[in-house]
Amino acid sequence: MVFWRRASHPDGELPENDRGAAKFDDYDYDLVPRKPDVTMRLAASDPHQELLSTLWSEVGDDLDSLVTATPARTLDLERVDSPIEVRLFSGRSVTGAVGRVPRGFEGVYDEAVRRLDGRGDKPRIPVGLVRTKAGFRVNVLIGMTR
Repeated sequence: MVFWRRASHPDGELPENDRGAAKFDDYDYDLVPRKPDVTMRLAASDPHQELLSTLWSEVGDDLDSLVTATPARTLDLERVDSPIEVRLFSGRSVTGAVGRVPRGFEGVYDEAVRRLDGRGDKPRIPVGLVRTKAGFRVNVLIGMTR
């Protein structure tokens, strides 16, 4: 007999296959990825399947041309704890939102963008599109920001 409740997921309103994926074990104390192959799968990408499908057909095999186009959050947005919606830059234009950073990992994403900006690089993180049974998903290749 179990007397405790199972903790709810922070993105509990989303379908289980669209909640995104990331692990805090992949980052050190300063929120720097431990390895260059660390990825973060965006949540809430189901409503954006048409846009992702168009990107998939336009970009084709050249997935290296896709990067994030979302700046670091302002202090006002951090204070409210709003989710970070991610947009992509496909070489010539910025897309609409394609998903959002999984709840709880906003600080990791924000720190990666600030780290890139701080060392003089463009604050853009490479991404990869993945086709799954549930549709297209966006993997942020956050390990490449080390």
